[in-house]
Amino acid sequence: MLLGGCITVKAPDKPIVIELNINIKQEVVYRLAGDASQTIDNNKDIF
Repeated sequence: MLLGGCITVKAPDKPIVIELNINIKQEVVYRLAGDASQTIDNNKDIF
C-alpha cells in the first residue's frame, strides 16, 4: 500500500538564542581570583 504525503519544514519566526556568557563569566572570575592571589602573595609589602 502506497501512502502519499507531504512534509513541510519551516524555519521559526524568531531567531534561536543560546546564552553562553554565564560559563565564560565564571571562568574569567575564577582566573582573575587566582591571579589576584598570586599578585598579593608576591607583593605582600604593597598591601
